[in-house]
Amino acid sequence: MKHTRVTIPPLSIALSFCLVLAAAPQQQPTAEAPSRASGAFATKQYRNLFLEAGHSQEEISAKIDAAFQQLFHGDPATQTVYYAAGRNANGPLAYLTDVNNKDVRSEGMSYGMTIAVQLDKKAEFDALWNWSKTFMYHDSPSHPSYGFFSWSMKTDGTPNSESPAPDGEEYWTMALYFASGRWGDGSGIYNYRAEAGRLLDSMKNRGAIAGQTIHGPETDGAEFNAEHKMVRFTPDNRRPDHTDPSYHLPAFYELWARWGPAADRPFWTEAAAASRDFFQKTTNPTTGLTPNYANFDGTPVAGLGRNGNFAADAWRTAANWSVDWSWWAADPRERELSDRIQAFFEYQGIDTYGDQFTLDGKQLANSHSTALVATNAVASLAATAPRAAKFVDALWNASIPSGQYRYYDGMWYLMALLHCSGQFRIWPPK
Repeated sequence: MKHTRVTIPPLSIALSFCLVLAAAPQQQPTAEAPSRASGAFATKQYRNLFLEAGHSQEEISAKIDAAFQQLFHGDPATQTVYYAAGRNANGPLAYLTDVNNKDVRSEGMSYGMTIAVQLDKKAEFDALWNWSKTFMYHDSPSHPSYGFFSWSMKTDGTPNSESPAPDGEEYWTMALYFASGRWGDGSGIYNYRAEAGRLLDSMKNRGAIAGQTIHGPETDGAEFNAEHKMVRFTPDNRRPDHTDPSYHLPAFYELWARWGPAADRPFWTEAAAASRDFFQKTTNPTTGLTPNYANFDGTPVAGLGRNGNFAADAWRTAANWSVDWSWWAADPRERELSDRIQAFFEYQGIDTYGDQFTLDGKQLANSHSTALVATNAVASLAATAPRAAKFVDALWNASIPSGQYRYYDGMWYLMALLHCSGQFRIWPPK
């Protein structure tokens, strides 16, 4: 991510915020959880926060189209992150790159496919999937990452690391199920539902495999911890097992409990419940901030540098619980979390807040990152306080990311536009 100057605010600022929260009226939890019938899965109705803010549908559509065109087909030197890469027997190839780090990441490829299916861009979806399967996928049963994808590649298709990062597999799986529902299934690698089912089975059930990688011997197992029913930070068994709060996607797990391999459907229902409880444990009770990496009990992972703080991975967590609320309306505690984190960032200054903090609210970096502006806007899907409109306005007023950091900022800018406009939708099987 970005290299930024470190700034530590006076302790009095953090203490003042705590006093403000203590004095403010607190939302009272509802006596009963609302019926799931109020969620978008049941109603087929998705909130359009931009329309609620007074923008016309024509303006909203134009903004989304401009963002897609710039980030997928704009100037290759300063705007796009999507690059055509020839073709093979399966058709056109394309990759989506982290420009700053000069690599292709499983996270970004799966984000790109997720955006493409939501915008009905089948050509871009198939080209990204073809590149993913051609260069990133491990099809050798003796390889530790068998059935998974390398998390980082050079743009010429050679790996920087052959280990998987489970958030990539999660988004790939969901994108493939949605593609099956929106477009129907083709053959080979374009039999989307079959590909999704195989990947989902491996994520939960694949046994441990020891073998050689480009960085030496490694043993990888399943991407979900069976005991805790939570996604792992990595299936690489060389390091202590832990999770990443931003990898928790209960909105997706509920769909897998309905569409995935039948034998595993109860597990995904339990995983959704486990993630909802985990959100409560891993968020700071005052600021609503979460760590980059956490133990399965929600506590920050010690000994991994700044990853016990709120930083680039953690930005996504509020979006995850808010989309879960929007789709399923299963856990009203998620609304309290959105109110809490938005109250914290409103106090920091809606147009100036930094992008790295200790969990109790001490600022560590002063960049005002578009990706964090985007995820904080998505949090408005669950928030109840009037301040939520300010975060939607901040996203609306943000420029389309360009330049060195356009990858992460750009992907979340575009996904947030879709979420906040009601155009990030569930596409059920035909």
